[in-house]
Amino acid sequence: MTAHQQEATLASIALDTGGFAMVAMDQRESLRAMFDAAGAGRPGDDVLVEFKRAVARVLGPAASGFLIDRHYALDEIRADRSLPAGTGLILAADALTQADGGPVEETDLDSAVVDGTVSLDGVSALKLLVIWRRDDRREARVELARRFVREARRLGRLSVLEPVVRATPRELDDRTWDAEEAIQEAADELSAVGQDLYKVQVPLAGAGSPAEQAAASVALAEHITGPWVVLSQGVDRDRFADAVQAACRAGASGFLAGRALWSDVVGSEDPERSLAERALPRLEHLRAIVERDARPWAEAR
Repeated sequence: MTAHQQEATLASIALDTGGFAMVAMDQRESLRAMFDAAGAGRPGDDVLVEFKRAVARVLGPAASGFLIDRHYALDEIRADRSLPAGTGLILAADALTQADGGPVEETDLDSAVVDGTVSLDGVSALKLLVIWRRDDRREARVELARRFVREARRLGRLSVLEPVVRATPRELDDRTWDAEEAIQEAADELSAVGQDLYKVQVPLAGAGSPAEQAAASVALAEHITGPWVVLSQGVDRDRFADAVQAACRAGASGFLAGRALWSDVVGSEDPERSLAERALPRLEHLRAIVERDARPWAEAR
């Protein structure tokens, strides 16, 4: 891929300022569990599809990119053009190992995405979630990330790499687990594989004071190669904007967030209205932070 082609591809999921204000809507069984936890009962597939379409319609126009999975609503969103032309479509390329209602324990490349079974028409980028642990599969996960980058390039798509760190049982038993060290260590290993965009957990889970959040963001930036954005999982919804600002001022190029935007809308009787009243103002506020404080992706080392 030439420098010109890469710039055009990255621009397809970025704001005109060079930052990223992207919405994550690729949750699968975890979203079903969220409906249940919200008191709406265990939803069928049609409920998940309609919720994702509503998020695309309401939040898509204010987003630079929109992340979706192939299982729920990809075809519908493309067919009815729920997203405006200026919002880049990102497709999850991860196959998840996940117990019903539990967290994702392991991932692999989704063969249906990379072997041509799923059409990539209109898709600007692919995303891979990697669960990072200090265990005997550590090297295999680095190779998985490298393989993902190669496959994305072969398919002519941008690669968005998303490591999420987890403790091993021994680290929990020994009380040696340090999430901040792990996030930085994972970044040392994985952001060097050549991905186009690195999606990373917020330092301190967004719970630090302004000074602590700023210092932790600066420290994290030293471990990341290339442009990066933060995700919102595990961060209190009301603290995410401050965490995004700290990260952007430390060198991040924006965010790719789901729960911090729309989690309190899950199970609503009128999701489009609730999204417009609650989630859209959050996204617009976050976008303004990115436009003001984010480092343009083209300036990232």
